Formats: sequence, C-alpha cells, structure tokens
Amino acid sequence: MCLILIAYRMDPDRPLIVAANRDEYYARPALAAHSWDDHPSIFAGRDMEACGTWLGISRNGRFAAITNWTHDSSSPSFPRSRGDLTVEFLLASTTPHNYTSTINPDQFAGFNFIAFDGRELIYTTNRTGDTRILEPGIYGLTNTHLDDPWPKSTRGVRKLTNAIVRPVLSDLIDLLRMDEPLSPLANSLDDESTVVEQRTSPGFIRGGVYGTRASTAVILERDKFLFCEQAFESKGRATKRIEEIVLLENQ
Repeated sequence: MCLILIAYRMDPDRPLIVAANRDEYYARPALAAHSWDDHPSIFAGRDMEACGTWLGISRNGRFAAITNWTHDSSSPSFPRSRGDLTVEFLLASTTPHNYTSTINPDQFAGFNFIAFDGRELIYTTNRTGDTRILEPGIYGLTNTHLDDPWPKSTRGVRKLTNAIVRPVLSDLIDLLRMDEPLSPLANSLDDESTVVEQRTSPGFIRGGVYGTRASTAVILERDKFLFCEQAFESKGRATKRIEEIVLLENQ
C-alpha cells in the first residue's frame, strides 16, 4: 500500500507540494533517485525489473506518480508496466489531459496516475475510468480510487494540512512516518482481509519482507524543484538520503 499526499496551489509560491511513501518488496531491485543517463531530463528513482518509476520529476517542470490498485496474485499479467506511464509523461510535451487520453487502459494492471505540467494537475485510473482535472486543494491517494477514505490517506491529509505553512523537505519526510496501526476498515469481508488491512494500514510499514522502501518529498518553486528521498531497508531502517535542487529549463 503506497501513499501520495499532495498540496496543490495552496501556496502561491509553491504550487505543488508532495509527500509520498513507496511500499514494495525489499527484494525488488531499484535505484535511488538520480538523473537518468538515458533520459537526463528525468530525476527519479528507477525500478530495475521494468525500468520505469513510481514517482519522478523532469527539468521542464513536470511531475508524475503512480500507485497500484490492490489485487491478488491470481490476477492476469499485462503487456506493459505501470511505471512506463510516469516515464512517458515526464518525457512528453503534451498536457496531462491530452496525455491521459492516449492511455490504453487494457495494457496495464490496475493503477492510479497523477500528472502535473506546471499548469494543470490531473488524476486518472483504469479501474473506474475516472479522469479529472483537480482543483486546488489537499489530496491523499493510496491503492484505491482518489475519494476512498482509507485511514492512512485521511490521516495523511490532516497532517499535511497542518504542515502546509512553508514546510521544508525534512518536515514532509517526517510527517510520512505514520507507523502506528490503524483500525481496520468497516467493510472488511473476512478474517483474512482484516489481517491484510491491519498489516497495510500504517502510513509507514516496517515489514520484514515488504514495507516502505522510500519516503519522497517534492516542492515546486518558481524555477526549481526541491527533492528529497529517504530510503529504508527491512524493518524500516533508514539508509541513504538524497537531497537535490533540480533547476527548471526554459522557465
């Protein structure tokens, strides 16, 4: 279960503020955030199995992030990786709305996709077919549709709302350390689903095999992105932290 918190146009000097946790199996190989050799305009982490990314920025002022929809292991395989969506958008020059209109939803497993080009922020998912240009506000997204009041999403929105007055990157990383279990959702269907909800309900997961792999903070200012990624190993042990100022081109 991943978590993306977004404050959109709540500060005239900082139109985009993001705090996000990436939850994944620790064994899945990935590179920390960096400028990509094959696409130097992209600054992002990289999944080394499919070569895409879960969250990234570009030097032309674009931001994109994705979360998976929760599914069981018996789900069919799909021809394309969801991480391709973020990479393609970061490299594109089209608007978020035009880009999302070209996505073939049947090519991908269930996803939520967020994209920003400096002018508009858009959300789309191939599970419900919902696509919308977002209004200014504070949003929380997990592994279900944008309006689903999953506990860690609603709690994260409250924490980001309280921190929205001129936060620094470290403030955003700190607010993502929501690691106490929350109550299971009321719509649990059976004991197994209750166990899964308890295990994945914290905003920050300290698992042995699966857990929060990285916390990322992004702040867009007039001519630059401020970017921080804190990596974690098994049981939530903090490892490498990367902080970068990414200057925008042609701004």
